[in-house]
Amino acid sequence: MVWSRLVPPTSCVFIMTILSIDTVFTGRVIKVNVEHVQLPNASIADLEIVHHPGGAAVVAVDADRNVCLLRQFRHAANGYLWELPAGKIDHGEPPFDTAQRELTEEAGMRASRWESLGDYVSSPGVFTEVVHLFLATGLERVPVQPEEHEVFEVHWKPLDEVVRMGLDGEIRDGKSLVGIFRAAARLSSAAATYVKP
Repeated sequence: MVWSRLVPPTSCVFIMTILSIDTVFTGRVIKVNVEHVQLPNASIADLEIVHHPGGAAVVAVDADRNVCLLRQFRHAANGYLWELPAGKIDHGEPPFDTAQRELTEEAGMRASRWESLGDYVSSPGVFTEVVHLFLATGLERVPVQPEEHEVFEVHWKPLDEVVRMGLDGEIRDGKSLVGIFRAAARLSSAAATYVKP
């Protein structure tokens, strides 16, 4: 890797300057720009950037350590994928509100305990989407409220099986993989540090 006019990334401040923006498409969810920028190494580039409002995904784990997975049809993936309940941030709402809504709409659950699992940048070379990940426990059933355009089945699978599905490549969705592995690590460390009274 060549670092012209820069010291290694661990000890420098990166500054990028946007010189101009040409919006080439605006849709219901995304906006596509060609952004003329000066990069931190002073190079000039035209970057095609897809702007997205971001989203939230939920690792819902019940009292028996079963995880909610959706078997969801995705046209862009040419078929069905295993995914966590997730959705797009609407109207700039807090990501936690998105997570709560999606858990109700897609899993038919409400949670009394929530933990942040951090966020996930889905494709930073071209896509601004940031997905906020949450662990939800203390679950109670509520009516499922899927949106009309969503085609999915709700499944509950043991956490160990879900982790295996991720490791074996059966789960291919990026946000779901990151959420599952972070939740499994969090739950494992919580169990290891629990001291019975």
